[in-house]
Amino acid sequence: MRKTPLRRGLLVAVALGALAAPALAAPALAAPTSASETPEERVVAGLERYAHPLSSTRPDMPGHDLKALSALVRDAEIVGVGEATHGSNELFTLRHRLFRYLATTQGFTTLALEAPWSAGVRLDEYVRTGKGDLRTILKEEGETAGGVWSTEEWLDLYSWMRDYNRTARTKLRVMGFDISDVNPQQYRRILNWAEEHEPSILPELRRRYAKLLALPGGAKERVDALLALPPEQLKAVAEDAEAAYHLVEKAGKVNPYVLQEARVIYQMTKVYSSEGSELHRNRDRFMAENTMWWKRHTGLKIVAAAHNGHVTYLSPYPQHYPVTQGAQLRAMAGRAYVAIGTSIHSGGFRAINPDNGKTENFDTGAAGPDSNEHVLDKVRHRDYYVSLRQAERDPATRKWLDTARPTFTVPATYLPEMFKAPLALGQAYDIVVHLHRVKAANPL
Repeated sequence: MRKTPLRRGLLVAVALGALAAPALAAPALAAPTSASETPEERVVAGLERYAHPLSSTRPDMPGHDLKALSALVRDAEIVGVGEATHGSNELFTLRHRLFRYLATTQGFTTLALEAPWSAGVRLDEYVRTGKGDLRTILKEEGETAGGVWSTEEWLDLYSWMRDYNRTARTKLRVMGFDISDVNPQQYRRILNWAEEHEPSILPELRRRYAKLLALPGGAKERVDALLALPPEQLKAVAEDAEAAYHLVEKAGKVNPYVLQEARVIYQMTKVYSSEGSELHRNRDRFMAENTMWWKRHTGLKIVAAAHNGHVTYLSPYPQHYPVTQGAQLRAMAGRAYVAIGTSIHSGGFRAINPDNGKTENFDTGAAGPDSNEHVLDKVRHRDYYVSLRQAERDPATRKWLDTARPTFTVPATYLPEMFKAPLALGQAYDIVVHLHRVKAANPL
């Protein structure tokens, strides 16, 4: 079927094996375990040796409790911060808090998003200059995902970035690494560049982009119209977009930014003209490549915000999602990439109801007794973070971390059958932040 999970706004888990991050100073060891302890108790004791309590997910709280986390990512250039659901308040505010802390203490200046490149352009312009109405931008750019990301929590984050930039010498930036939509302004920027610098290729560029420029104006309408095309027409659109990209690439006065915008248009059409696991392989590869393009061309340190299933090294759905963005970032950036996953024992979240297409509130229910979350929740801290690389020093804990167990992986559409795919945490992330309970995010 042509309406695959990506095309319905689903953002599920993905990828391949993790490499160990460098070992760092650990907190004081707990008392030695007793011979009478059960295997589960030994694992919990091993996790507790390296667990650091998290005092709050509120972005405005002091960062004393994050100092150990800061040490864990001190050598990173790109930090992936995942979310177990795409619609929970505390997961969004936690990301805001982590980005704010890393921006103000370690020089991370770019928030890279699981959002279209052209959406990132609009948000970047807003946080740098104040241009545009933030609520309008979030609502318009969130249409393709049913408004799941059009929330007060995201508005608060961008508002803080804008306030910070009013007086900061080094400005915070936003970039979108995803390719689910292209705003018409992106085509116009390319055509305007060609008109000024390479007029000889302008007629051919217009011809190659004609079908894409004829799509409706709204984000959801554009994507729906594109997906309604027969497969052979979608393939032809992708061939035109690729040809346009090569026209810009071979021009005499190449602007790297314009070339990247043309590349993103080709990436979008390539993904939508693909099928099955190849579609998702292409998507995550392109998201990793776009993140790395930004790193190379700006030199800025990045916090990459996406679903757990993208920042991870290991896919819980390998038959559908063979290689993740996180696995490819590790291959491209080495240990300069660090993956932080989030875990919840239970919680509310917003997601698209597949029965009516509306975004509604749902609840995971409590984690099952055979799940990763069940054990993580037995650590004595209600909310905490733990370096899995340090916890692996304990043999019992390492064995537990390397064993796949049901794990909450909640996509943007309410599909309970996909919530508890097996995942080996030690192969998926470098660090896990565990929250006992979360509530649904607040829509705009």
